[in-house]
Amino acid sequence: MKVVIPGGTGQVGTVLRRALSAAGHEVVVLTRRPTRRGEVPWDGRTLGPWAEVIDGSDLVVNLAGRSVSCRYTAPNLRAMMDSRVDSARVVGEAIAAAAAPPRVWMQMSTATIYAHRHDAPNDERHGVIGGAEPGVPGYWAYSVDIAKSWEREQERADTPGTRKVALRSAMVMSPDPGGVFDVLLRLARLGLGGPVAGGAQYVSWIHDRDFVRAVEFLADREDIAGPVNLTAPAPLPHRLFMHALRAAWGVPVGLPATGWMAEIGAFALRSDTELLLKSRRVVPGRLVDAGFTFGHPEWRPAADDLVRRVRGRRGTGVRRPVATAG
Repeated sequence: MKVVIPGGTGQVGTVLRRALSAAGHEVVVLTRRPTRRGEVPWDGRTLGPWAEVIDGSDLVVNLAGRSVSCRYTAPNLRAMMDSRVDSARVVGEAIAAAAAPPRVWMQMSTATIYAHRHDAPNDERHGVIGGAEPGVPGYWAYSVDIAKSWEREQERADTPGTRKVALRSAMVMSPDPGGVFDVLLRLARLGLGGPVAGGAQYVSWIHDRDFVRAVEFLADREDIAGPVNLTAPAPLPHRLFMHALRAAWGVPVGLPATGWMAEIGAFALRSDTELLLKSRRVVPGRLVDAGFTFGHPEWRPAADDLVRRVRGRRGTGVRRPVATAG
């Protein structure tokens, strides 16, 4: 199978490229700064010679878009919006112009499209789309608008010969340096992995190997199109999420943080508190209904596996986890 991954040099793209290449597939990455074999230059906005690699491919997985790990200033929010919408539009144009279009176009989206809520989980059928929740910062609605615009651009693309799937993905947890798990684990190891603002907000996540398996599963399922939640089936409150992460590494305590402390920490990390404070209680309704089986459905065993892989990479050996408080 020939797979094209626009924007495939980030954390999720690295996970997907490595796994698909290891499985024997031909993988081509579209990137603004190609440095390796199998990488083709593009600008993410305009058609160019890069479109030739899409013609005759089997699967396109568009991951392009400015990282959300930044301060949510007006220029950064606009860059997030434009990079996602522009790349989805031009990928659609390339598929529409292809003599042999791909069978499937998977467009990255985000579980952030759903409302901030604690009372019930959001699946694809009954989930509440966010943007109008009371009592949350107004700028959170812009993240929802980005997700809706991202998906809308894929929907409007004139590609009748290509099945389209929008991947409403939660945070992809992998042991790779620089990813979200790496950041959270670093905080836990420093003793800063306690609950933030009470820790009642839900965390949705997916193990990296389940993310890859879900992409492969969806590529083969001709009966599935439209939005699909790529999340583990057991989201949990932030307090319990971080407790399990500390236990996996063997850290006995984690200092809690108030909302204003989180603001200071996010500023220091050049990130935004929405990533910590929004309650993302999202579940994989369509994947489960279609018979997909998760290898890592629960967070504690998943955290144990990821920590084991981090230690294996560093060659530090495995410490015995100890009981934690909090």
